Amino acid sequence: MINRTIHEKYMQRCLDLAKLGAGNTSPNPMVGSAIVYNGKIIGEGYHRKSGEPHAEVNAINSVKDKNLLSKASLYVNLEPCAHYGKTPPCANLIATLKIPNVIIGTVDTAAHVSGRGIQILKEAGCNVVSGVMESESRDLNKRFFTFHEKKRPYIILKWAQTKDGFIDVIRNNGGSVEPTWITNEYAKTLVHKWRSEEQSILIGTNTALADNPSLTTRLWKGKNPIRIVFDRNLRLPPNLHVFDDIAKTIVIADESTNLGRIKFFNENIGIKFVNYEKDFYSQLFQILINEDIQSVIIEGGEQVLNSFIENDLWDEARIFYGEKEFKKGIQAPRIEQEYLYNDYLGNSKLTFIKKRDIFNQ
Repeated sequence: MINRTIHEKYMQRCLDLAKLGAGNTSPNPMVGSAIVYNGKIIGEGYHRKSGEPHAEVNAINSVKDKNLLSKASLYVNLEPCAHYGKTPPCANLIATLKIPNVIIGTVDTAAHVSGRGIQILKEAGCNVVSGVMESESRDLNKRFFTFHEKKRPYIILKWAQTKDGFIDVIRNNGGSVEPTWITNEYAKTLVHKWRSEEQSILIGTNTALADNPSLTTRLWKGKNPIRIVFDRNLRLPPNLHVFDDIAKTIVIADESTNLGRIKFFNENIGIKFVNYEKDFYSQLFQILINEDIQSVIIEGGEQVLNSFIENDLWDEARIFYGEKEFKKGIQAPRIEQEYLYNDYLGNSKLTFIKKRDIFNQ
């Protein structure tokens, strides 16, 4: 038997490979796989894009001498799939090729897998070891696990605040002004990178009106997230950037809204109706589940951010601290959690906060 230290060495390689698919695999998880024979990696691969071959298939295909597969060990950070989707089941392929040892980071808790892949492998006579670097494997696919286990997307809160604790100036009569940048260009570019890694981005009516944001990845190469906008009474004008044809937008309106107010716009815009007075977030999450959206980054203003915080509906917060002072303005939200760690981008500090155990609350 290979000892656990060696298992972790090759599992770390799987995790590193899996990360190469970041931003491209949704709604599928990020998965990497390595095939080891006689202490050497003879094949490896990762899931590159939803609809394309899975990590195990790419790893197997990369092995030059297929005769070695019957003597090798296959490492993968997530339980091999056991169902027919856009691709055939990986567990069946591994079993057919008679790969004798399969080492798995964590069980896939999605209802259509949930141990079935491991069962197929064991019934085929494979020696299966699971739970190697399990916490790291689950953290890598925290969006996927949150979606399937909590029946909602993974929620990231993001805001920037001044040295004296404000996120915005007071807008005169609620009117639009030039965005009040608190941080530097490095921080702005990083935020666009983050957007490329998440499936959706959410703001409220006031932010849409005041800042007229595009919510795209124009400063970073990557796909644009789906834009979600709270517009209870459909009062946003159609010339806002969030209603252009660059990215898809979902508007969340109240079911009592006069349908005569719909002014839409282009085929990328969709309106979903909910009851704002009753179980709002349950309805919102059901819409996002139906859209297969596993993650959302909240870039709204004080009202939207505090609403998610007060309802304890968040998993992670990313807070920028700039050197500016507004003296007065709109107070930044507060989260009573210990920070995970700090980072610095020039003269801006960035604090990451994560719930201690997002899967057992």
